[in-house]
Amino acid sequence: MQTARLATPRGTRDVLPPASERIRSLTGRFAETAQRAGFRQVITPIFEHAEVFRRVGESTDIVSKEMYEFRDKDQRLMALRPELTAPLARAFANHRPRTPWRVWYEGPQFRYEKPQAGRYRQFNQVGAELIGSDDPQADAEMLALAWRFCEALGLRQVILLINSLGSPADRAAFSSALGSYFARRLGDLSEQGRATLAVNPLRLLDSKRPEDRLAAAAAPDIAEFLSKEAAGHFQTVLDALGRLGIPFAIEPRLVRGLDYYRHTTFELRSLALDGAQDAVGGGGRYDGLVADLGGPPTPGVGFAMGVDRLLLACDAEDAFDVQEQDLDIFVVDVIGGVEATLLADEIRQAGISAERAFDKRSMKAQMKAADRSGARFALLIGAEELASGTVTLRDMRRDDGEAPRGAQVRIPRGAVCEEILRRLAVEARTPA
Repeated sequence: MQTARLATPRGTRDVLPPASERIRSLTGRFAETAQRAGFRQVITPIFEHAEVFRRVGESTDIVSKEMYEFRDKDQRLMALRPELTAPLARAFANHRPRTPWRVWYEGPQFRYEKPQAGRYRQFNQVGAELIGSDDPQADAEMLALAWRFCEALGLRQVILLINSLGSPADRAAFSSALGSYFARRLGDLSEQGRATLAVNPLRLLDSKRPEDRLAAAAAPDIAEFLSKEAAGHFQTVLDALGRLGIPFAIEPRLVRGLDYYRHTTFELRSLALDGAQDAVGGGGRYDGLVADLGGPPTPGVGFAMGVDRLLLACDAEDAFDVQEQDLDIFVVDVIGGVEATLLADEIRQAGISAERAFDKRSMKAQMKAADRSGARFALLIGAEELASGTVTLRDMRRDDGEAPRGAQVRIPRGAVCEEILRRLAVEARTPA
C-alpha cells in the first residue's frame, strides 16, 4: 500500500533555491547595515515560557488569538515566539549587559493567522533593538537604520509613518477618552469592534473593518493628550529625521499591534504593494518592557521587518535582484569516481567552487550535467589522464550557443588549482 504524500502545514512553505539564496542575501545585507552602526547579533530560543509573550499584552491578537502554545513534558506552558522584542528584553533582564545594548536579530516567528500575501504562519524577520537609553536621538537612530536598509535594498517607494503614544500616563488618558468616545458610538462598531472596545480601545484605531474605521474617523487625537515632556521627545525625533533627510508623515491613528509601546511608534509601508498588505516593518519605544520581564527599569527602542514582505516590495520595484552564484568547476570522472572526490575536495580547499556527478555515469551524461550546472570550466579525468598525471581542462563558455570558445588543454595534476585560479583572475579583470 502506497503511503499518502504529505504536504506542508497550511500557512507554511518550503523555500527552495534560488529563493532561499535571496533570503540569505537579504539577511546578510541587513547584518552589514546593522553592524556598521555598531549592532551585534543575538540569537534567542525559538520557544520561550508563554509568560514572556503574555507581558506583551493580553489584549493583543498576537497573544489572545495567534500564539502557538504547548505544554512540555513537565507541563510547563511554552510558546513558539510570535515576535522577538520580548525575548530580547527577557535576555537583557537575564544577562544585564552593558548599556546601551545594540543588538540585531534574524529568524523565524510563528503566528496562527490567516495566510495572505507575504504573510505565513511561519515567517522570517530581521530587526534591531537599542536597550538602555531614553534619548530621543536613539529613536532617530533606529528609524534611520530601518530607512537606510530599505535604501540599501534599492526600495524607493517606501513611506515612513510615525506617531507618539506619549508616556504611560498620556496613553492611559488617551485610552480612557477613546473608551468614552466609542461607547457613544457602540451601535456603529462591528461585533469584533465591540469586543475590542471592552479590552483595549486603542486597538480600534488600527482596525481594518470598514464600520470600525468609519466610527474612528472623528475619534480623539493622541496629540491632545501628550504631556509637555512627551511632546518635546516627539518633536526632537521629528527634527532629527528632518536633518537626516528622511521623509515622514505623522499618522495619529498609528498605535501598532503590541501593548508595550510608549512614545515613538512607526511603520514602513510600500506604495508598490496592495494597501491592505503594504506594511514591510515597524517598531517603536517600549520603556516598560524590560521591567515587566523581571529586569530593572530600562528604556528601549527597536523595530522588526518582515523578510517576505520586503522581498515582495523588491519584486514590485524590480529591486534587489540577486544573481545565482556561478559555479567554477564541474569534475568529470569516467574511471570510477574516487578521483573526482579527491580533485573536487582539493579544488574547494583552494577556495574554488566545484561540483561533480555520481553513480559512475557515462562521459556523455556527465558532460550534460556539467553543461546544466553552468560551470565555467570542466575538469576531465580518464584513463589517459590518470596514467600521465594530468587532467583535461575544458572551457565551457559558448559562442552562438554552439562551440566552446577555448580549446581544451591538458595540465599537470599538481598545477590544477594554480591554473584555475589564474584563469578566473584573468576573467575577473577582463571587461564583459
